[in-house]
Amino acid sequence: MDEAQIERVRRFNRTVTERVGVLHDHYLGGDRPVGEARLLWQIGEAGQDVRRLRERLGLDSGYVSRLLRALEADGLVTVEPLPEDRRARTVRLTEAGRAERALLDARSDDLAGSLLAPLDEGQRARLVDAMDEVGRLLTAATVTLDVVDPGHPDPQSCLCAYATELRAAFDTGFDPARSLLPDPGELRPPRGLFLVARQRGEPVGCAGLKLPADAPAEIKRMWIAPRARGLGLARRLLTELEERAAGHGRDVLRLDTNKALTAAIALYRSHGYREVPAFNDEPYAHHWFEKRLGKRPAPHS
Repeated sequence: MDEAQIERVRRFNRTVTERVGVLHDHYLGGDRPVGEARLLWQIGEAGQDVRRLRERLGLDSGYVSRLLRALEADGLVTVEPLPEDRRARTVRLTEAGRAERALLDARSDDLAGSLLAPLDEGQRARLVDAMDEVGRLLTAATVTLDVVDPGHPDPQSCLCAYATELRAAFDTGFDPARSLLPDPGELRPPRGLFLVARQRGEPVGCAGLKLPADAPAEIKRMWIAPRARGLGLARRLLTELEERAAGHGRDVLRLDTNKALTAAIALYRSHGYREVPAFNDEPYAHHWFEKRLGKRPAPHS
């Protein structure tokens, strides 16, 4: 990694933390440090499952528990076990909590205004556009790729959403029973694997890799949730699958796709895949692609 880039990132971090007041004990001029204020804002009007809240913020359970105890002691939140699962807890704002959250929102608006006020209109537009781009890239960096058993709930929710999307996109509709869906065993080691992309603990994409003993490796069911598109995640998943296939000694990777999936077709072509004659009887496929791979070490699972 480029040392000059590392230093530029650190300089940017210092500028942002100083300018937005993160270094102050009392964030946004209130009585709370930034950790408590951030948690109060993230809980929101509807409340949150504490486990999901922790995953969304990327915080360990002990730290979140300390923050919640402080907010609860001040009468700003209530924390209760879920009736259906006593091990899980949900947190909700009290009336006092909602009032303080509204005050934080107002002060946050004032801070945003103070960042823009010294700039002319052109500079403001450049700053906001740059912030949008930085936000997208930082969000992309929070996504993890994990090998997951295809029977896990996360792959199942992804595949269900994918099937719903295909039914709307295909002019013939989509019936999973007609498609050449891989058997779950084909997506478990050593015959294959299944990747799930997660953003703050929530599944936002998936892809399967078949590694048959008597045929080239094959990509199946690659999908990105609409809310995670634009982050370069499809390209990242594709690259990961290629590295894993090559790491297993495969020098050819195949896939098929439907003519309606134009963005996917463009991605495959830009990633070095070439169109080949049909190599299966998938009823929903109109295009078949393959790519020659250079052999690489197997990535860590």
